[in-house]
Amino acid sequence: MSKPNPAVGSWYQTVEGEVLEVVAMDLEEQSIEVQFYDGTVEEYDTDTWKELVESSAEAPEDWSGSLDISSDDYGVDLDRPAGDNHHNPMDDLDKEE
Repeated sequence: MSKPNPAVGSWYQTVEGEVLEVVAMDLEEQSIEVQFYDGTVEEYDTDTWKELVESSAEAPEDWSGSLDISSDDYGVDLDRPAGDNHHNPMDDLDKEE
């Protein structure tokens, strides 16, 4: 089984099971900068990349991991949909006073 080639914006799973995103690559230096789900940023050379990454992965559904906040902080209950009881402030832009 071949290791996935890195691509900026793509997500991968390490051999330890951690999820990371490639955020930058320097082809000249042969370095790959990644950000782990918890927000940690690391830089690896291509040889270390091959040892580190096991497979491609889906982006996490909960985007708050790297921001070090909980769902209480951003006031959204991901388990309860908004439904029709919400107000979009953009709807008021065209209204004349």
